[in-house]
Amino acid sequence: MEIIVDIESPEPLFAQLIEQIKDAVKAGHLKPGAALPSIRQLANDLELNNKTVAKAYKLLERDSVIQTRGYRGTFVHPEALINCTADMSAWVLDQVTATINACRAEGATDSEIRIAFSHAMQGGA
Repeated sequence: MEIIVDIESPEPLFAQLIEQIKDAVKAGHLKPGAALPSIRQLANDLELNNKTVAKAYKLLERDSVIQTRGYRGTFVHPEALINCTADMSAWVLDQVTATINACRAEGATDSEIRIAFSHAMQGGA
């Protein structure tokens, strides 16, 4: 499997990695149990920062597309094909949109909503 990142793309590099790994799973190029390169190795191969690859791997692991087995490495999750269809970004957007619509229905202004979201994101109530 070959991964190519486009540094000129407006899409973040970690998102490009996630999408390409998911696409490889969907296309059958990456089978369940297949070993993936280490974070350091993939970062070196793609000339990226280790943190970029680590973020992509962390999100793929959260979505059960890959799994880390301690010092043995990172592998394609047994249920990766099913889990590739999960889109956390779309779910979050749906949730935020519903919340914003509910706030507007109660008469909250966009400014009030922005301030409230900012406080919530900072951990305040």
